[in-house]
Amino acid sequence: MNVPPLLLRLLPFLRWLPYSATALRADFLAGLTVALVLVPQSMAYAQLAGMPVYFGLYAAFLPVMVGALWGSSNQLGTGPVAVVSLLTASSLAPLAAPGSEAYVALAIGLTLMVGVVQLTLGLFKLGVIVNFLSHPVIVGFTNAAAIIIGLSQINKLIGVPIGRSEYFLQDIWGVVQQLGDTHWPTLWMGLAAMTVMWLVRRMAPKLPGVLIAVALTSLVSWQIGFERTATADISTIKEAEAAAMLTEFVRIEERIKEINQQIGDKAGELNKLQRDRGELSHEAVTLNYELQLLRLQLKDREAENRRRNRALRSFVFERVQDGNGKTVGLYAAGRVAPGEKSDGQRWHIIRAGSGELRLSGGGEVVGRVPEGLPAVGMPNWSLEMLASLFSAALVIALVGFMEAISIAKAMAAKTRQRIDPNQELVGQGLANLIGAVSQSYPVSGSFSRSAVNLNAGAVTGMSSLFTGLIVLLTLLWLTPLLYHLPQTVLAAVIIMAVIGLINFAAIKHAWQASRHDGIAAIVTFVVTLAVAPHLDTGILVGASLAIVLYLARTMTPRVAVLGRHPDGTLRDAKIHHLPASDIVTAVRFDGRLYFANVSYFEDAILEAVAANPKANFLLVVGEGINELDASGEEVIGHLVERLRDNGLTVAFSGLKKQVVDVLRATGLASRIGEQNLYATANRALSAIHAAAAASGQDEAASPLRPLSLKRFD
Repeated sequence: MNVPPLLLRLLPFLRWLPYSATALRADFLAGLTVALVLVPQSMAYAQLAGMPVYFGLYAAFLPVMVGALWGSSNQLGTGPVAVVSLLTASSLAPLAAPGSEAYVALAIGLTLMVGVVQLTLGLFKLGVIVNFLSHPVIVGFTNAAAIIIGLSQINKLIGVPIGRSEYFLQDIWGVVQQLGDTHWPTLWMGLAAMTVMWLVRRMAPKLPGVLIAVALTSLVSWQIGFERTATADISTIKEAEAAAMLTEFVRIEERIKEINQQIGDKAGELNKLQRDRGELSHEAVTLNYELQLLRLQLKDREAENRRRNRALRSFVFERVQDGNGKTVGLYAAGRVAPGEKSDGQRWHIIRAGSGELRLSGGGEVVGRVPEGLPAVGMPNWSLEMLASLFSAALVIALVGFMEAISIAKAMAAKTRQRIDPNQELVGQGLANLIGAVSQSYPVSGSFSRSAVNLNAGAVTGMSSLFTGLIVLLTLLWLTPLLYHLPQTVLAAVIIMAVIGLINFAAIKHAWQASRHDGIAAIVTFVVTLAVAPHLDTGILVGASLAIVLYLARTMTPRVAVLGRHPDGTLRDAKIHHLPASDIVTAVRFDGRLYFANVSYFEDAILEAVAANPKANFLLVVGEGINELDASGEEVIGHLVERLRDNGLTVAFSGLKKQVVDVLRATGLASRIGEQNLYATANRALSAIHAAAAASGQDEAASPLRPLSLKRFD
């Protein structure tokens, strides 16, 4: 079916036509297979992103379908992925408590910004911008991110809380110090899930190991009563430090509510004043100042309570009950008052409200997942939000796209499909934009699910539409089945998924290929680990370093003084110990000649001339000069005039058309002399030696004397 190019550009999924019954069957089976992996995986990745788990299902619904419809790959599986989920968490954790309403609002706003960035780049055909993230940088970042992802799940695997601070490694050390408080049922449940996934992968790789592990552990969790929760009054806490901290926590929470209310009231009043009296009126400026002070107070109070919340979750209590099962005392573990009897369980505070605590004394489960479709609507955003999230959105947009396009190209090598990076940017951008209006956090292309899709026989992107429809059925009718799914199993799913991302051999390979690339990969890896959870800093440092190292390389390109090798070719005289000529100094410059290396070029030429003072000719062999800018042209002009004044004739050979065009456009070619521009080095040497012979020099003794043009031209 011939589709007009413009229509195909607007609706790229029309390339699937004509669509056969065979393709329909293959795509349905592939879509079903991917959905069986995606449903549990999406909830695990939502947990990694700091979102309530059901937001993973929202991200696995419409974005999956839109990415397939407007992307360029027939098998790429869009949706929640590990690296983007971690970047989301690292970007938002300093701004709001994970899982809170403010955090969710920021995540959805971030999705909108990522979508806008990707769509803009795609529409303006700027997919090449992703090249600023070099492969070694991505390799270093991915290895560090995989380690961070794995370590971030250890606390869920052993059932202890983790703090959230400015230093991820410090938080992990806090988890290590709690190893003695390991909740053994939680650990065994997680290890059992990992064992099931590993066995299925080894013995029956075509079966959905993740789904099997999730189903089995959920059933066991339900049967043994894995979840154990309780409530208590703040007044029942007998640990003085915890009681004081809780009282202050609740007081500050109330103050945060008051400040939010004041900000809302004053913002409305400010808008009215600005309309009625102008933005620069005295009343409006004063009110705006008060509003800014309130926002600063809010930020400080929220930061205070995030620290208190981390500290409160680290307390371990033993509970004393009355005859009716009501909590009458919470004591620090091991410090139950004489005469009181503990229930034998260890309890943590997982939520504190006005006077009431929610406690956990068993394994944590997913809990109630809201049934039905996500609410559709534009996310709330402000200029302040845009400013605070822009750098994170840019990094996520580029890293997410690079991951997606790498996967798409790898599959295209097998299917022989043509991939359009700009169209893929449009597809990923639209997937995130639609995700933003359907309560999704940022998504990208998934390597594991794309591989499953391809191996399951997907023919077109219709398979992703079937995947999205199966997620829809899950949202509408199957969410009650997810209640007893242990959180530790989701952690196990994440750990098993990211093990494959750890690839130190790729860093070693980058080092072997180029020391500069190896340095960029290693520095990116180390910095990303060191600055976690601020992962965007790690990748920005890596990308900046890669560019600096590239510039350093091009600032000092290879310059070789040439001699005639016994086999007749021109080679580096220093390396091969070749004699110099008393007639001509031949120098080869391997690199573009631009503002950053013109001084190096000038110094190298003058040094070569000074080292061979008897020679009256200089030949610049320019086959390696691919570009010449205004700075390079000016330096060449000065060199030619300076050397000519000292009795040297300067000639050039092998210059490319774009370089000769610059010389002629600026008039430098005529100053050099068109007769001194040669197509090949051998022609130039023939002319130079002929000129030397005509002036009475013994050109026959020159090691660079011309050889047979027929042989070497």
